Amino acid sequence: MSVARLTLSAFPAIAAVCMMSLTVGQAQAQQAVPVVVDRVLAEASHQNVPVIGRFIARQAGPVAARISGPVAEFKVDVGDRVAKGDVLAVLVKDSLKWERELKAAELNRWQAALDTAQETLKLRQQELSRLEGLRRSAAFSQARLDDKRQEVAVAKAELAVAGAQLESAKASLKLAEIALSYADVVAPYGGVVSRRHTEAGAFVNLGDPLIALINDTDLEIEADVPARNVGGLVPGVRVTATLSADKTIDAIVRAVVPDENPQTRTRTVRFQLDAATGATGIAANQSVTLSVPATRAASVVTVHKDAILNRLGKTVVFLHQDGKALVRPVRLGEAVGNRLIVESGLATGDLVVVRGNERLRPGQDISFTAPPTSGQAPAANAAPAPKPKT
Repeated sequence: MSVARLTLSAFPAIAAVCMMSLTVGQAQAQQAVPVVVDRVLAEASHQNVPVIGRFIARQAGPVAARISGPVAEFKVDVGDRVAKGDVLAVLVKDSLKWERELKAAELNRWQAALDTAQETLKLRQQELSRLEGLRRSAAFSQARLDDKRQEVAVAKAELAVAGAQLESAKASLKLAEIALSYADVVAPYGGVVSRRHTEAGAFVNLGDPLIALINDTDLEIEADVPARNVGGLVPGVRVTATLSADKTIDAIVRAVVPDENPQTRTRTVRFQLDAATGATGIAANQSVTLSVPATRAASVVTVHKDAILNRLGKTVVFLHQDGKALVRPVRLGEAVGNRLIVESGLATGDLVVVRGNERLRPGQDISFTAPPTSGQAPAANAAPAPKPKT
């Protein structure tokens, strides 16, 4: 009986405590969630995009035989550095030497024939002059004068033939000398021997490759640049080329090839190396990363990367509106530092949540300290940047 009275008498107090706890819980539930926000900005576009390029030797390829014949010997091996004019290989010269001697003898023969023709013409002209001087003499014969004139004409023709034959012999001798000189295969430019296509004793025909050379001191960079970014690349524009983590060089646009690849939508751009850079140890076909200026509008709208969430497969942000969290889907472009270009969904000046947005619900009350109008960083009470959210 006493227990029953105690229980009944205590009930109002317990009920009051429960009501108080419920009131406190409701007050806590309605309390605004503290977050950190950042402004959506409009800023100048100075973004660069990385493009993979490769070093190209402006002078590289096979050195071919300029005459046919067997290879007598090679003067160089793979890896040897040569200068312009150095002898790389020698073809067998025996027949070429005697061919030159034969042409030289023919030249001498026709030179002698020309000299004889000249003297014969001189003699015939003297005889013609004497006959013409006898016109008033009783010993003059018109027939003999006509014959002598004919002999002078023949002598002139023979002289012309001998002169032409002499010029032909000179040309033949010159060709024989050129063929003999071609037996020495010389380097058309300085570089490094990258390959030997044959060996001594092999017979090569005109145009067959003997040695492959690479001029590693005259290199360019070739890159396939997306067509949308070619607009900022005009001759003379400087870009940065990264060879390794601690080595960069300057490259200068030399030419943009007006031929677009329909599959990749890229255009070939050639870059010269800045002579002042002094880049050494570079090899042909070595990869290099170019920092190419992106071609886009002068001003772009950007949002801080920490505002981006992935909810149900959609890219969204929490936007502040009248003290509440409003979820907003967005479409994003390329990165600009720690910010992302906004293609749609946000406007300049919008406040987006960058800290505390992981557990927010649409319509939830939020509180914050507004960031500076022109600042790009979150408010001063921001926590360290979290990992990308999903």
